[in-house]
Amino acid sequence: MRIIGGNLRGIRLQPPGNLPVRPTTDMAKEALFNILQNRFDLETCKVLDLFAGTGNLTLEFASRGCEKILAVDQHFACIRWIKEVAEKHHFNNVEVRKADVFKLLNQLTETYDIIFADPPYNLATIPQIPVMVHERSLLAPDGLLVVEHESNMQMDAQPGYTETRKYGNSSFSFFKF
Repeated sequence: MRIIGGNLRGIRLQPPGNLPVRPTTDMAKEALFNILQNRFDLETCKVLDLFAGTGNLTLEFASRGCEKILAVDQHFACIRWIKEVAEKHHFNNVEVRKADVFKLLNQLTETYDIIFADPPYNLATIPQIPVMVHERSLLAPDGLLVVEHESNMQMDAQPGYTETRKYGNSSFSFFKF
């Protein structure tokens, strides 16, 4: 896993091998950040990273100077790893929370410019993510929800759907409300 842009560009991070995750590939991450940088001034963005796993996206957002990043995962080992790396690199803009994503979505009151969700591909409730984000009004005006999922999953029937970009077996679906 490497940071592809920002202050830590080029740094390789080696998360523990026992984390129950499937990190976003560097190719897909680079494509995603090309899209995001064309739509946002990342330094002014508040970001919510759901199913944060290794913190791959959280740390990329932090390296690029996002104002605030909240990383959420239910696995303690993932949370500990993200927190350790954020502290080591003095990312004071990173908050890490151990929580069930769906329960947390029902509790959040703050809005975010970018919400990124990378749930396990076999999770049956993936289509509920855009519904919950919309119902809870968690996106700031002109904000963007990005859901990573298996390429064979269709997300175009969900509220706010705008497009899907495919990168091998992974796809990013984009939503605006």
